[in-house]
Amino acid sequence: MKKIVASAMAITMGLSLVSCGSEKPDTNNAPTSSQKKTVGISMPAQELERWNNDGEYLKSQFEAAGYDVELVYAGNNSSRQNNDIMGMIADNVDLLLIAAVDGTTLSTTLEDAKNKNISVVSYDRLIMNTDAITYYVSYDNYLVGKLQAQFLRDQLSLETTAGPYNIEFVAGDAGDNNAKYFFNGAYETLKDYIEAGKLVVPSGMTTFERVATPDWAVDEAEKNMKTTLKSCYADGETLDAVICANDSTALGVTKAIASNYTGEKYPIIIGQDGDIENLKNIVDGKQAMTVYKNVNDEATVAFEVCKRVLQGEVPTGKLTSEFAVPVNFDSETYENGVKHVQSYLLVPEVVTKDNLQLMVNTGLYKWDDDNKYLELVK
Repeated sequence: MKKIVASAMAITMGLSLVSCGSEKPDTNNAPTSSQKKTVGISMPAQELERWNNDGEYLKSQFEAAGYDVELVYAGNNSSRQNNDIMGMIADNVDLLLIAAVDGTTLSTTLEDAKNKNISVVSYDRLIMNTDAITYYVSYDNYLVGKLQAQFLRDQLSLETTAGPYNIEFVAGDAGDNNAKYFFNGAYETLKDYIEAGKLVVPSGMTTFERVATPDWAVDEAEKNMKTTLKSCYADGETLDAVICANDSTALGVTKAIASNYTGEKYPIIIGQDGDIENLKNIVDGKQAMTVYKNVNDEATVAFEVCKRVLQGEVPTGKLTSEFAVPVNFDSETYENGVKHVQSYLLVPEVVTKDNLQLMVNTGLYKWDDDNKYLELVK
């Protein structure tokens, strides 16, 4: 059976997405005009490049396969997203694909979808406190944090050195369920070293709630790190490492380090996403690594899962063998307060200065004219 890959296609509004393959969407099972179905896609914010790309890419895939599409963006406002979804339910869409602004605020709205037998697929961020969800498609968010921690473990040779090394954690937004998985993956991987005294957290902030960063904001992360540096590292104490939930928080930490850190040793700063400015910082030695998730691959997996549901099939773990990228089927890990949601989880990759070509190989990035830094392919 052919492997499923994302199609290379032009995206409206001047955006272009290039993926890991060239195979067009399978339209062999596309609905006829008499049975044409509608997909409702709700994305958090059109203003953010990532969600705009995801939304337009998914829309193009479904339309190429013969489906009608209602695509809406919520302006990063959970109330607006609720209203948008209520409108699509009233329009009797056949399936809802939702990347939640706040995964804790949709349960009442989605009860209406359940009552109308509208399938719901949770995209990227797990929707909480509802049994209306059919499937969840995302990257393995716990593994993201685990990979960050394993990288740090190896960089500090924690298995063979006594330490102690000073570390701080910077988590994401408390309203984003993914942020907790990132933090837990990192902290639980390093917990034994912390309890053994090889790793020390001078700030004492070792819970997600204490290190969460509102809106994943660069300035919030910078402000919080400046406070930590002033409280715990003001006399030249060494900060050995900072594990940041994503690249925007890592960027804030880097800015705080540049202006307020007096230690002799530059810390190992760890992030996630592959943002352009952070990739430049990796080249310049200001950030050690990022965990990269190819969002085109994620959108492709979501499209295939949704297509199976729309065709009346029941996707199972067997579907993972058809993808050109590693995908794990998990029915036990992602619990949303009501049920364990059947999940298709893509595998992220560690990116350092030594393997930046990996980003270029996705077709989404290119080297600049000096062959030093990466740029997005427009």
